[in-house]
Amino acid sequence: MKFSVDKHEKYVVLKLNESKLTNDNTPKLKSEFILLNTEGYCNIVVDLSAVKQCDDSQDLSSLLFGDRLCKKANGLFIVTGVNEVVAKILEMSNLDQSLTIVAKVDEATDLIFMEEIEKELLGGVDKG
Repeated sequence: MKFSVDKHEKYVVLKLNESKLTNDNTPKLKSEFILLNTEGYCNIVVDLSAVKQCDDSQDLSSLLFGDRLCKKANGLFIVTGVNEVVAKILEMSNLDQSLTIVAKVDEATDLIFMEEIEKELLGGVDKG
C-alpha cells in the first residue's frame, strides 16, 4: 500500500496514494494506525482524496479501527477527501454516522486545534 505520512506536533496526516481500497491493502493501513498510535499520535487525519474505488464496507472498516484507537487515546480520527463512490459506501454501511468526515485537510486540522484548545482550557479549570 502506498501512502505518505506528514507528522506534526499535535497530529499526523496519512495520505493514501492508492486509487482503490481493497482487502489486500487495508491490513497495512491498520498496521500504520497502530504504529502511529504507539508513537504517541492520538490525532490522525486520513486523506482519501486519491482513492476512487472501494469494493465494500469491509474495506472501510479499517477506518473504524483507526477511529477506536484515537478515541481510546483521547484524540480525534478524521477522514477527509472522500469522493462520491466512497461516500455512498460509507452511507450505506452507516460508517458516515460513526466517523468524523470533513471535506479538506485544513478543516481537519482546524478541528484538531479546537479540540486541543478545549482540552487545555478544561484541564485548566480542573486544576483551579
